[in-house]
Amino acid sequence: MAHPRVLDRAHSAVVMIDVQEAYRGATVNHDGVMRALNRLLRVTAQLEIPLLVTEQYPKGLGHTMKELVELFPPGQRVIEKLSLSCCGETSFAAALDGLHRRQIVVCGLEAHACVNQTVHDLLDQGYQVHLPHDAISSRFELDYRVGWEKMIGSGAVPTSVEMICLEWVRTAAAPDFKAVQKIIK
Repeated sequence: MAHPRVLDRAHSAVVMIDVQEAYRGATVNHDGVMRALNRLLRVTAQLEIPLLVTEQYPKGLGHTMKELVELFPPGQRVIEKLSLSCCGETSFAAALDGLHRRQIVVCGLEAHACVNQTVHDLLDQGYQVHLPHDAISSRFELDYRVGWEKMIGSGAVPTSVEMICLEWVRTAAAPDFKAVQKIIK
């Protein structure tokens, strides 16, 4: 049996927050974050891990970056919101509750704003939150660093996209191991 802070794909869901056109090229390590999100979304689809996607005020910030939308599973819903915390949006809260998953991988933008407030609300609701360091960012390094430290200090589990993917497959004998390995390498 795995340690309770190791992800189990049967109990996991991914929440991708506000990776929208207005942030293109404007965030710390933008290209690296986009590569990490690409890998995470591809493995999420491969393993059929539930995915929730949000957009903050898309009229002003645009929609989710096209190269990520292309990786969504067919019929993927995008939840529009005005609340900085995803949990402040009724349709998000209902969608998350309906998944019956308690381990939540949170990625996206911005670490000190929507990601931070969502993570704290999820922790407050008893979810185990996993934060991939390489798939979260902010426009400014200080905001990213302070947001990261606050979320980890509050109980979120620090991780990386590769670590998440390997925890989900657990063994080289897993049927999906080779497909996942091909994506993350």
